[in-house]
Amino acid sequence: MLGILSGNPKDEPMHYGEVFGTWSFLMTGKGMVAAYQALTNHAGDEDLKKLIEESIQHCTNEMKQIEELLKENGVGLPPAPPERPNTSVDEIPVGARFQDPEIAAKLSADTAAGLIACSTIMGQSIREDIAVMFGQIHMQKAALGAKLLRLNKEKGWLIPPPLHHK
Repeated sequence: MLGILSGNPKDEPMHYGEVFGTWSFLMTGKGMVAAYQALTNHAGDEDLKKLIEESIQHCTNEMKQIEELLKENGVGLPPAPPERPNTSVDEIPVGARFQDPEIAAKLSADTAAGLIACSTIMGQSIREDIAVMFGQIHMQKAALGAKLLRLNKEKGWLIPPPLHHK
């Protein structure tokens, strides 16, 4: 057993947990890209739109890395939803439109869930290259999360839980 796991990590087989974690992360990322493309149409705030676009770019970069890893290891890729068309926010009826604070909250929650997913995959990985890949993705998500927190505070969109005062 030690011989299999003592050389170049890319020559080591992925274990079932690594396969499931990376495949699931990829499938979720594909869904998020489609959702964020749609949310871009709903967003009115330009700063929020920039963070949505940054999120899409991060997801796209992550997906390329993970797809390459899975292909190299003979794992089939999950399906991707179709790309969403661009439209003007004015073409979406007000009652059907997601509001900017709702979009920012979703991005924040998705980023927090992504941090947990990265940590889980890092913790279960025995291949160093996979753990390092998700460590890098984790750092990028943490930086994005900080930007989202700052935006939510600056725009007055942050709804804190009840604050404890002595």
